[in-house]
Amino acid sequence: MPHLEAVNATPARADVWNINNAHCLAQYQILAEAEPDVLVRVLNLFALQFLTPEQVSVQRRDDLLAIDLVMRGLSWHRAQVIAAKLRNLISVCSVDLHNADAAWKTPAQAAG
Repeated sequence: MPHLEAVNATPARADVWNINNAHCLAQYQILAEAEPDVLVRVLNLFALQFLTPEQVSVQRRDDLLAIDLVMRGLSWHRAQVIAAKLRNLISVCSVDLHNADAAWKTPAQAAG
């Protein structure tokens, strides 16, 4: 019987959930039907992952809710996964995700 040996193989692909990956300031712009429970369902996706949004703004426009949500400390990949889950919620019409950090860096690079 062979002896047990430690395996020091490098992972085949990058660990996108690694806490050491670069974090961004994710800004979600969500348009959803004005249902009584839609805001709770949107926020619950973050709560299930022990995430607390930095800022939440909701405005009702006739039969729709415009939800702006800012979340700091997510990797870009994780922010995209959450956006995909938001798009799958019933009553959510659209989800736009922006990297607010990249938006701030672009004008500074153009000016330099």
